[in-house]
Amino acid sequence: MELNNELERYITDHIDEESDVLKELNRYTNINILRPRMLSGHIQGQLLKMICRMTNPVNVLEIGTFTGYSAISMAEGLSHPEAHIDTIEINDELKNTIEKFFAKAGLEDKITLHTGNAIDIIPALNKKFDLVFIDADKREYPKYYELILPMLNKGGYILADNILWSGKVIEPVDENDDYTKGILEFNDMVKNDERVEKVIIPFRDGIFLIRKK
Repeated sequence: MELNNELERYITDHIDEESDVLKELNRYTNINILRPRMLSGHIQGQLLKMICRMTNPVNVLEIGTFTGYSAISMAEGLSHPEAHIDTIEINDELKNTIEKFFAKAGLEDKITLHTGNAIDIIPALNKKFDLVFIDADKREYPKYYELILPMLNKGGYILADNILWSGKVIEPVDENDDYTKGILEFNDMVKNDERVEKVIIPFRDGIFLIRKK
């Protein structure tokens, strides 16, 4: 559901506070970075952190770093001594900002940033993952899914963000709207894939929670 300002304030007043680094990153992104709305933000960050607490992953993959808020949030929830996050961002202009805030959070040893096209980077990682968070180019969601499912451990989870796409998934699709087409194809792939269990969480713009059987 879309939250109005009052409800959002109520929620943030009743959950754990942002860490100082995340507060600073939130402010920095909103002041200095184009399209700051892409930031995960406090509520989603706490959800990602809690999911990491619940699943206790060792290897985590994030597709779509932006300025690093979600990666830091997940890293704050890691408890396994060997836990590590690989995160991929296509915009190399964000590299300095991302690495600066990873260092401020004291997480540079827990998170590895890869810059470039995720389609090329994912196969080269040569790892098995316990948790994958997808929040990148919506046109490529089907390709990401095909690449990562074989790399996901049994019992592992995929979280895919923005899968309701501001309600466009239930509206007539413009023939030139490749973003909505990508989301629709991805959603249908997951729905019809008997290798996984799945549920849609109607939180913000929709999160697909997928578990590999």
